[in-house]
Amino acid sequence: MQKRLFKDTGKEVSVLGMGGMRFPTLENGEIDVEKATEIIDYAYLHGVNYYDTAYMYHGGKSEGFMSSALGKYPRDSYFLTDKMPVWMAENPAEVEKIFDVQLDRCQVEYFVFYLCHALDRENFDRLVEFKTVDFLLKKKSEGKIKHLGFSFHDTPEVLEEILKAYPWEFCQLQLNYFDWEYQDAKTQYELCKKYGVQVVVMEPVRGGTLADLGNAANSYLKEKNPDRSIASWAVRYAMQGDNILTVLSGMSDIKQVEDNVATACGNITLSADEAAVLEKALSEFKKSKMIPCTGCNYCEGCPAGIDIRNMFKIYNAYAFSKSKKGFLEEYERISEAHNADKCMKCGKCARVCPQAIDIPSEMKKICQITAK
Repeated sequence: MQKRLFKDTGKEVSVLGMGGMRFPTLENGEIDVEKATEIIDYAYLHGVNYYDTAYMYHGGKSEGFMSSALGKYPRDSYFLTDKMPVWMAENPAEVEKIFDVQLDRCQVEYFVFYLCHALDRENFDRLVEFKTVDFLLKKKSEGKIKHLGFSFHDTPEVLEEILKAYPWEFCQLQLNYFDWEYQDAKTQYELCKKYGVQVVVMEPVRGGTLADLGNAANSYLKEKNPDRSIASWAVRYAMQGDNILTVLSGMSDIKQVEDNVATACGNITLSADEAAVLEKALSEFKKSKMIPCTGCNYCEGCPAGIDIRNMFKIYNAYAFSKSKKGFLEEYERISEAHNADKCMKCGKCARVCPQAIDIPSEMKKICQITAK
């Protein structure tokens, strides 16, 4: 297993990390301890030493399970990483309570790596209000935390504000070859590098979305390398940057961990030819899964007042997340006067679209989602 140094600490972290959010479960929703332990054991015995969990994963059972599964191995041979969910605290006292519960669940006296969980604008404001980082830095001075970071879900502008605010050592970002541009992971990654903060990658396969790109897109990758899985291309892509510490994968079956371990133990460097093939596959994937809008806004000035670009933006987010609730929330944020149901099917927009999108048909599709 390839490893990377964490800053100048001498700590060697496996380039593949284990995420604790997607373990196999039984019919009652509980973690399938036998199968999940098999996954942990295989990962550990093949060199994975970074294990990420969180307070609410698997209904609060992930922390205890991971601690138990790893308990038979020497404590100094792996990093069990946890996170502070500040949105679950009603007041500063509850921050301390959650931290104490985590130490107890994980049966540890300290965390080598610890994060403030899922920071966005709202969670960061609460973090500041509750003086959460001051508390965690105090725990660091007591030896309860060795290295402090945060995971992030928002815009580059919010990220830079957070990076400037405290002495962070690492940041967990959603980074994959789709979100490199779609969620501007590129700028986020470069900001972390600018501020000397190493990156832990989450969602390299985008929750499994990039494990199957559809027959046409898959064929490009299989033709280039028949022996590699489609998912392995995404994992390798996420391992490229010189500021990447480790790439987390929430592996839910033994085949996934075997495949990811094989990837991390092999040649992870993408050649120029491979990068070109991956770009070709991504372009094909976007055609099949998304409205292929580039946001050029040539369609601006709809006679019915529809905000076409934003309609397509929220639809494309829905196409990948499958979260109807999230789609409807975003849809309602756009003024009713600019919504898809105002389409008159005049075709003016389609005539000027450089991508030749049948915009009235796509508006009908969006209306069907809101009506279900």
